[in-house]
Amino acid sequence: MSTGVGMSSCCLSGKIREGKPKGTEKDINGIPCYVAEPENGDKTKTVVFLVDIFGWTLPNVRLLADSYAAAGFTAYIPDVHSGDSIDESFLQTVEPPLAQREQQSVVDKTASGAKIGATLGPWLVSHREAVARPIIENFIDKVRYIPGTNKKPFSGSSEGKGVNAAFAAHPSLVSIPADFDPVAVPLSLALGDKDSLLGEKEVGQIREVMDAKKEGGQGEKLVQSEVRIYTDQIHGFALRGDWGSEKDREAMDEAEKQGIEWFKKHLA
Repeated sequence: MSTGVGMSSCCLSGKIREGKPKGTEKDINGIPCYVAEPENGDKTKTVVFLVDIFGWTLPNVRLLADSYAAAGFTAYIPDVHSGDSIDESFLQTVEPPLAQREQQSVVDKTASGAKIGATLGPWLVSHREAVARPIIENFIDKVRYIPGTNKKPFSGSSEGKGVNAAFAAHPSLVSIPADFDPVAVPLSLALGDKDSLLGEKEVGQIREVMDAKKEGGQGEKLVQSEVRIYTDQIHGFALRGDWGSEKDREAMDEAEKQGIEWFKKHLA
């Protein structure tokens, strides 16, 4: 059986999910992380969650990792911020629920924008790619050497590093096509059509790039990819939706299923 390591990336905003995470906290190569394991302890299908500014302790992402464990995956959520994640109280400011956002006055939007800039600006500088990427790559590399986890590199990797498949929900601050051209492993994207951090124009550009990659006409050829658009869903919908809204709950369930099914297919 071929096995591998997958990477799931989720950006969050909005509400804190109720529930008690079932996993444990461990230290892997000096990096604290949350670990959710299937009942049989199998590690042949492993997923590393890369979270956004709110970090590895947020209940939403830990409960999602628990769902992956229930589906047969070993899930890791590393603290790639070195203890410097932004407090969850900032969730509502970054992206309030759609109904609330549409009712905001110009004054409200201006004040919110100023607060976001003052908070995120310095944080993003401290955790820029040159700082965060080595931490992430080192963690993934160490996970591959955990007993039971396959160490085989993904296709095209001469360094024995990286992942075998990836899933990302509502990414932000992406450069198009630069961030997508080098992707050489199966990639699944879940995007909301009301995402204030990834507009309709950018979503269209991403779809064009991914379609071109399938034909080998854009960056690294990538036959296995998908882009799913979720109607009336904002930034962070896959984890923060309104649990009282049937439409939001369905979108959260579908996004969770999308990631799990993608990894079942490509880490099998």
